[in-house]
Amino acid sequence: QGQLVESGGGLVQAGGSLRLSCAASGRTFGYYTMAWFRQAPGKEREFVAAMSWTGGNTYYADFVKGRFTISRDNAKNTMYLQMNSLKPEDTAVYYCNTRSPSLGWGQGTQVTVSS
Repeated sequence: QGQLVESGGGLVQAGGSLRLSCAASGRTFGYYTMAWFRQAPGKEREFVAAMSWTGGNTYYADFVKGRFTISRDNAKNTMYLQMNSLKPEDTAVYYCNTRSPSLGWGQGTQVTVSS
């Protein structure tokens, strides 16, 4: 079955940047459109960004457009999320999965943005 492993989170001041990584352990991304999601305390998990298998199509939630950039390296079974101009409201646990989502959830990576 394999699993998804997120990393790269941390504590950063508002306006700062982080780069998250999502690695597929024991499986490949296949032809999936892969996505990032996040869940803030007390809130439901929400969609952040997605990228098609070829990378030709990207999708972003309105609240991250112009600040976050999704990318992927299929040869490495790895996906990335470059997050710039971070805001305190970006504080959440970030997860990767297929766009559906259809795979088991990983542990996520905590992103905390201080004001």
